Amino acid sequence: MPDYGIAGPDAGSGLLPWAWAEERLARTRDYWVATLHPDGRPHVTPVWGVWDGEAFWFSCGGHSRKARNLDRDPRATVTTSDTGEPVIMEGAATRVPDRAANALLAERVNAKYGEALTVEFFLANATYRFRPAWAMGLVQADFTGSPTRWTFD
Repeated sequence: MPDYGIAGPDAGSGLLPWAWAEERLARTRDYWVATLHPDGRPHVTPVWGVWDGEAFWFSCGGHSRKARNLDRDPRATVTTSDTGEPVIMEGAATRVPDRAANALLAERVNAKYGEALTVEFFLANATYRFRPAWAMGLVQADFTGSPTRWTFD
């Protein structure tokens, strides 16, 4: 990683496997979602969500700043909340009004967070499926050897 002072491929522990990132994406309680205001300024908010192995799912108010931003420009950044072993993803979010998808999200959110949210709750709000174009992860304790970037089709 140029500009980070990383010594090269033989320094530190080496590249992280994608399974390492997926484990953190699945277990993280809180995530940060960054979207773009119409004038290009960043807008960042914390959310609950679930990783399904291919995409990150979350919900927000249907008329919230985040929803308005994503409906206008789907580009976003999603990160885990652990700064010691973060996973950072850039990609695009798509609003998903489908009842079956929202029912599955309700089931997964309720299992993860110990809640009892209904599919109607999610349908009354805005559900998004975020698909990463690329992701990056690192272990702070091995900053010179662990930074890894993954790209997706």
